[in-house]
Amino acid sequence: MVIGALLTTLAFFMAFYTARVQGFGTVVSDQPLDTAFALAPPSMQPTDGIAYERPWLSQKIFYFHVPVAEASFLIFTIAAIFALLFLLRKDKKYDTRSRIAMETAFVFVVATMITGVLWTRASWGVWWDWEPRLTTYFIMMILMIAYFVVRNSVGDEERAATYGAVFCLIAWVDAPLSFIITRLIPSNHPVVFQSGMDTTNLIPFIIAQIGMLMIGYAIYVLRVTEESMHERIELLKERLEA
Repeated sequence: MVIGALLTTLAFFMAFYTARVQGFGTVVSDQPLDTAFALAPPSMQPTDGIAYERPWLSQKIFYFHVPVAEASFLIFTIAAIFALLFLLRKDKKYDTRSRIAMETAFVFVVATMITGVLWTRASWGVWWDWEPRLTTYFIMMILMIAYFVVRNSVGDEERAATYGAVFCLIAWVDAPLSFIITRLIPSNHPVVFQSGMDTTNLIPFIIAQIGMLMIGYAIYVLRVTEESMHERIELLKERLEA
C-alpha cells in the first residue's frame, strides 16, 4: 500500500512537472497579450485577432483516470474468476475472495467515474456524454451495485453466494465490452494504446499504472486478511458457546 501510494504520488508530480503537454487549444485576443503561452501556429491564426496556445491541461487526468480504470477491469476479472471457481467447486473461500474482489473493484469503478467526469468536463465542456465508453462503463457500475443488492437480499448464505457468483459472471461480460467498445463504434472517447507517447509522458503513465495496481492489490489483501480474522473469531465464539 505504502509503495503504491508513493509511486502514484510520484506519477502525480511527474505528470504536472515533467510530462509534456501533447495537445493544446487556442485563446484568441483582439490585441497582443503579456502571457507565458506561445503564439499558436500560423495555420491556427484567425483573420481577426491573435491566437495563443492554451495547454490541454485535462490531459493530466489521463495519468490517473486510465490506471484506475485498468485496475477496475483487472480486479473485476479476478472477481469473475473466483466466482467461476466457486460455482465449479462450491468452496466458500472462492466466494469470499470473489466478493472481496468485487468490493475492491467497485472502489476503483467509482474513482474511474469521478475522474472520467472531470475529464469529460475539461475536454468536452460537459459533465456527462452518452457516448459508448461512458455508457457501457456506467452500466457496469450499475450492475456491480446490483450484485451487492442481490447478495444482501438473499437470507440463505449458500444461495446468496451462488446467486452472487452467477450475477458476477453476467455483469463481467460488460467489462471487456466497455474496454473494446471505442474500437468498434465511433466515439469521442480517446482510444488507449492506439497512438505513441512521448517518453516524458510514458514514464509517469507506467509508474501510475504500477502504483495503482499495487494499491488495488493491497486493498484486496487487507480485506482478505480482515475477513479471515473475522471468520476465525466467529468460529472461536461458536466453540466457546458449545
